[in-house]
Amino acid sequence: MVVESTSHWYWRVDGLMEADDRGHRAHPAAMQPSSGLQSTDDHAAARWLAQGVRLGVWPEGSLSPKAARAVRDVWRKRAHVVRQHTANGLRVHNSLARHTGGRVRVKHRHECTQQDLEGLLPEANPGLAVPSSLALLDGLRPQIETLAKAVTQSLQHTPAYEPLLTVDGSGTMVAQTIGVETGAMGRFPTVGHDAASCRCVQRTNISTGKRKGQGHVKHGHPYLEWASIEAAPCAIRFHPTGQRFYQRQHATSHLMVARKAGAHTLARAWSYLRRDLVPLDGHNALG
Repeated sequence: MVVESTSHWYWRVDGLMEADDRGHRAHPAAMQPSSGLQSTDDHAAARWLAQGVRLGVWPEGSLSPKAARAVRDVWRKRAHVVRQHTANGLRVHNSLARHTGGRVRVKHRHECTQQDLEGLLPEANPGLAVPSSLALLDGLRPQIETLAKAVTQSLQHTPAYEPLLTVDGSGTMVAQTIGVETGAMGRFPTVGHDAASCRCVQRTNISTGKRKGQGHVKHGHPYLEWASIEAAPCAIRFHPTGQRFYQRQHATSHLMVARKAGAHTLARAWSYLRRDLVPLDGHNALG
């Protein structure tokens, strides 16, 4: 049996594994549809899946243990709530900037009272919009702490967790993200495959010196991409070797390209750290 790893598939695969039938899990990002396939209904897709498995050319998707998937889903929910918290915070700042022309610090935003808002926003409608966003922020903060605490208590740290903390920018949040999202190291044959999962490699198709197109821009893992982009500025700012690496890249390329190069280097360093279980050597990693 072949199961396409898209959505609502956990219960199917868990049921097959309980029945001692692991089956096959098709990897959607690695699948290339046949150019001669005219019909795209469910029956044609099922025949296409069966044909790929019969020929032995089907890209197999990985599957984390059931307990690890539960922790990973909670961690992803925390990331979603954090994005909602950030979006509502930006709405507050934008509303105050539009109506007052001033800026409010995050610390002052938390300490802002109803009387302060009435003084800043005397009109009725803006005065209602900002308090509603502040109420959402007050409700989201406890949920973020609760979800983070639940993940910390449930997550079983592997020996590869401690070396990740030696990297500038890889704090508890980033290290836990790498732990719950990467899974077993055997998924990646080489370090380059690990960096590609972080969306930190170039996807340009070049022939005879000319660009002929590019690969799938969403191939890879969005949460690992976030971890690498989040850690790269800290490594560039606080590590001397990272600063020199960034300056060399920025001298010949765009600002964002230089930052992406730093994220790519960190993604490769993370792979070596988890494989060899050694602390970061900044000279070899970023030199």
